[in-house]
Amino acid sequence: MNNTRRPRREPNFQGGIRPRSPAEMLVPSRAPPPPPRSALAMASSPTSTIIRLGSGVLTVLLVIMLTVAGGAALLYHQFERPGPLVVSRVVGIPRGEGRIEIATRLESEGVISNRWTFMATYLLKNAFGEKKTGDFKAGDYEFKKHASMAEVLDILTKGRAILWKLTIPEGLTSLQIVERVRAEPDLAGDVTEIPPEGALLPDTYRFSKGIDRQELIERMRAEMQRFLASAWERRQPDLPIKTPQEAVVFASIVERETGRVDERERVASVFMNRMRKGMRLQSDPTVIYGIVGGQGTLGRPITRADLNQKTLHNTYQIDGLPPTPICNPGRSAIEAALNPATTDDLYFVADGKGGHVFSQTLKDHNAAVSNWRKIEREIRAKKETGAEAAAPDAAIPVPERKPAP
Repeated sequence: MNNTRRPRREPNFQGGIRPRSPAEMLVPSRAPPPPPRSALAMASSPTSTIIRLGSGVLTVLLVIMLTVAGGAALLYHQFERPGPLVVSRVVGIPRGEGRIEIATRLESEGVISNRWTFMATYLLKNAFGEKKTGDFKAGDYEFKKHASMAEVLDILTKGRAILWKLTIPEGLTSLQIVERVRAEPDLAGDVTEIPPEGALLPDTYRFSKGIDRQELIERMRAEMQRFLASAWERRQPDLPIKTPQEAVVFASIVERETGRVDERERVASVFMNRMRKGMRLQSDPTVIYGIVGGQGTLGRPITRADLNQKTLHNTYQIDGLPPTPICNPGRSAIEAALNPATTDDLYFVADGKGGHVFSQTLKDHNAAVSNWRKIEREIRAKKETGAEAAAPDAAIPVPERKPAP
């Protein structure tokens, strides 16, 4: 019996088997055996493929659902948050205008911030909402300041058109406009201060009953700023008017000089030509404003003493434009101030028929003035005999205009 004992293999520090000889240490370890065929078959079976596909589809659906939910939350936030209006505004929706056109109009008027958000939410509410919102209705609507898209949609679909309006004539002073606003019984509250001259845009303003008077005044200011900015962008080049404020001052003189829209561009050209030549404007309404200020009317004809009175606004006594507007000019006067007719006229005087005679030379102007004086005498004679005045502007005498010395 062979009692020779075989050497015992002991575990190494890594949990392996201690080699029996140095040569055995050089032999690499044997790779693990391959998995059974049954396990490979299970891994590549159709059931496993379907599971993987299903998992991918569920992941895509989850991403889509999260995206839709996030988009809906964003739409809802934009739809419900306060809108961009800083003052209330009235917008007219014409009959026959389509939904996209209406949304575009609301965006351009500054009522809503984004027409596509507005339309998307409107369509979603109609498709999935518990109660259909209905279609947009034509009419004049007042949208309050900071009105949300939800409030705008509610007003449009329920047809809550406004019924009250207040007309502010062109050429009134700020004090006269405030007096009219205060006298309107369908308004509430009071006006806290008289706005600067020329800051309000004359127009017909529609409003809801009970709106605050100060809010209506602020709307007039906002409309003037909005229109003036737009008109300033369309002005003629190389005008002697350098700022929008100067444009309002100039337009206020044009406004007070003629009530005829068809004459305003030509009246503007007279004053523009005089400014370019360094001549004084010599405008009678500036004399009146220098005496009575915001009261607006003198209550009597201008005298020679009035023309000689030195005030900050008397353009017979000062060069260039007065320091402030003399009234609140309307749209046509502002447009005329920034786009005057191209003429060589330097003078104009009433023609006795509601308009004016324009002249390029002092000689022609003096002849027109003589004719006007004759008409004045005839009018006074008829008044003295009890006859009706024949001239529509007989009560507005216009003194002759002369170049500055």
